[in-house]
Amino acid sequence: MSKIISKSFLLLLFAVVICCVIFPLVLLVVGQVFFPFQANGSIVNGPDGKPVGSLLISQPFTKDEYFQPRPSAAGFNGTASSSSALAASNYALRNRVASTLGPIVRYADGAKAGQLVAHDIESWFHQDIFQGAGHIVSQWAGNHPSLAQAWVSTDSLHTAYVADWAKVHADLVAKFVKDNPNTPQPAPTDLATTFFQSFSNGNPGKFLSVMTDTGANHKTVLVIKPVNTGSDIQSIFFDMWRQDHPNVNLQDIPGDLVTTSASGLDPHITMQNANYQLDRVSSKWAADLKRSPVEVRNEVEDILEKNSFAPLAGLAGEKMVNVLQVNLDLRNHFGKPQ
Repeated sequence: MSKIISKSFLLLLFAVVICCVIFPLVLLVVGQVFFPFQANGSIVNGPDGKPVGSLLISQPFTKDEYFQPRPSAAGFNGTASSSSALAASNYALRNRVASTLGPIVRYADGAKAGQLVAHDIESWFHQDIFQGAGHIVSQWAGNHPSLAQAWVSTDSLHTAYVADWAKVHADLVAKFVKDNPNTPQPAPTDLATTFFQSFSNGNPGKFLSVMTDTGANHKTVLVIKPVNTGSDIQSIFFDMWRQDHPNVNLQDIPGDLVTTSASGLDPHITMQNANYQLDRVSSKWAADLKRSPVEVRNEVEDILEKNSFAPLAGLAGEKMVNVLQVNLDLRNHFGKPQ
């Protein structure tokens, strides 16, 4: 028995040394000697020589001078890779896609071919009529209470605004409690639908948006104000506008512009996606630099083409670009955005 145990122990020790010491060391040496860039996370530096990110993990870009990556269900968090896991029948998916489309989609034909629909969404919203009935915001909150609750909960300013509203409208809160006895002390999210119905009645053709204002000591502060224009209206109410205008032909949008990847961290976008963003990026750089829009566009196109590639040397899939690498090249070529 002792002989069997000793041999088993030696086998275990041998396996541990091979698998936990020698093999990792071999991989470490091979990686650092032959593939140091990839082995250290494909980290790239910015113009100041400091690391700005990994070419393997997507990160958000908000300035119009830069190309934007695919949406991320993981919030671009490298430690929380995940997809949205939303079914095609889930309205949250439809709403997320519609919210992305609102400010960017264009007419496909007719007198307004090539023009953004955003302005017409706002004009329709001003009329405050959806499917023949009034109070668009009230209908939106009533038909999709989860979206109204998400609006309240996703921003602390929103939550505080609804909480302050509840203090002033004790009668409506009391009615909510009466209708919902299982919620004797409603939180701001519980009151979302009631709040928006009240707001819609008092502010026809308007919605709430966070804006900058001048506070005490002339400091800039963020406040919530009723508005009748802006990206919030274009995004949130695009789907309802589309339902009221089902026969309008709109331009096709690249799929990866509005859909998340399985990981939520895909660092690449297709060239079709990049070309759709090209007008915005090149025109903003031209305005910043006070240069010819045509010349700047040609230079941005050259940067895209230089960075484009297709899987298996073009034998499979379509051409794509790495968003971080392209944006770094734009930064190095044109300088710092305004």
